[in-house]
Amino acid sequence: MPPAAPTVASFRFSTDDLPAGARGAAVRRLRERGLIPLEPLADHAVHVRVAKWFLPGASILSGKLAGLRQEATARAHGITDDLFFAVNLAGRSTVLQGQREITFGDGEALLLSCADGDFGVARTEPVRFVGLRMPRKHLAPLTPDVDDRTMRVVPPGAHPVKLLTGYLAALTGLHDLLSPATSRVIAAHVHDLVALSIAPTREATFAESSVRAARLRMIKSDILGSLEDCTLSVAAVAARHRVTPRYVHKLFESDGATFTRFLTERRLDRAHSMLRDQRLLTRTITSIAYDVGFNDLSHFNRAFRRRYHATPSDIRAAAGLDSTRDD
Repeated sequence: MPPAAPTVASFRFSTDDLPAGARGAAVRRLRERGLIPLEPLADHAVHVRVAKWFLPGASILSGKLAGLRQEATARAHGITDDLFFAVNLAGRSTVLQGQREITFGDGEALLLSCADGDFGVARTEPVRFVGLRMPRKHLAPLTPDVDDRTMRVVPPGAHPVKLLTGYLAALTGLHDLLSPATSRVIAAHVHDLVALSIAPTREATFAESSVRAARLRMIKSDILGSLEDCTLSVAAVAARHRVTPRYVHKLFESDGATFTRFLTERRLDRAHSMLRDQRLLTRTITSIAYDVGFNDLSHFNRAFRRRYHATPSDIRAAAGLDSTRDD
């Protein structure tokens, strides 16, 4: 029988607040609930901090594990046709499948197949990782020789792997906000990027749209993390992502936007939120404008009025907060 559909869209689990003696039992309960098949390793400290979320045709597990063996018992769980793509962001993992054993380390990745029998991934020391499980039918059309790609280590620094993990990191926190249609699109991007990761020398035109989507998502996430930098420019962002400024502009154009408009609107959104925050009553409007990356107060006030049809002081007043007018 095929595995039952997940009853949750996502979940998080951590042993950080558990005493060391209780962590093994907590991990076994995860296994009993069918959430993650983990087994504590004898004589090793157990540590778990993971998030798991589900897309149509893919499940994604990421975080940190130590002192554990992650198992895939294919026949027992009805997943004999599934493929697993494991990426070590930091640390070392050892895979045992049949008579084959492979250890892969920082930045390396590995494709595993349930069709080749049960396997386990042991992590004795802390490992930061991303693991993806998907039915073979989603990957085989993109990589016809997929069976020949299993149990081969993808070397560190592989660009498609960086795109894949960066794309997933940029989606952190959005799992439960995704519409079904968006989830399907993201799943298709994931399939494309995994295929590109395991067969990077193939003609990759099938993955061009997924590569662009991943890069745009990563660039937007970068911008959101740098709003306070008043010197932030398209050239600086392009350099960080090793693309040209023109390429960044084209990515935003394909999304019906521009780099400048996206940056300005996100800064204004943050300022709007700060102006309504009672914890920031002592902050002047000028200081808030500078804190979100504006270095010209007049420009901030004009842009704010255009976006919200109100002044910053109006927003504070509407929220029932007093304000010193400096707009």
